[in-house]
Amino acid sequence: MSNSASKGIRYAHTNLIADDWQAMVKFYAEVFDCVPVSSERDHHGPNTDALTAMPGARIRGRHLRLPGHGENGPTIEIFSYEKNLPAPDKRLHLPGFAHLAFEVPDMDRTRGMILERGGRDVGQLVTLDIPGAGRLTLIYMADPEGNIIELQKWH
Repeated sequence: MSNSASKGIRYAHTNLIADDWQAMVKFYAEVFDCVPVSSERDHHGPNTDALTAMPGARIRGRHLRLPGHGENGPTIEIFSYEKNLPAPDKRLHLPGFAHLAFEVPDMDRTRGMILERGGRDVGQLVTLDIPGAGRLTLIYMADPEGNIIELQKWH
């Protein structure tokens, strides 16, 4: 098995396209203690056109450092295109990335924060005994724009 660290490979970020990037940055900062890093982004021009293969694209947003991984940890990049397409219905069983998962110390508190800020439950709270790993309580929820989030707590 190869050692990716010796090859210089490091996970950098996940991109989330939002209809309102500022509201989503606030949501993830308040609920999950994500920290804004670097400057707000406003990408447009020839390089953005070339990168996206979308002439005239304009993308605005911000990176948030994800909790629990220190100063150089991965980020979630929350951007909005000037002209977002309508979002398809988000479901757990659609091909592609399905959800973001956060380990939380207090399921009820975090769930309440999501609901207060316009999120919703996707499923029900369940507890699983996973052989060799332990006891896990989890729930799938959606953020205010419908992106699916998994809350989990190991016992």
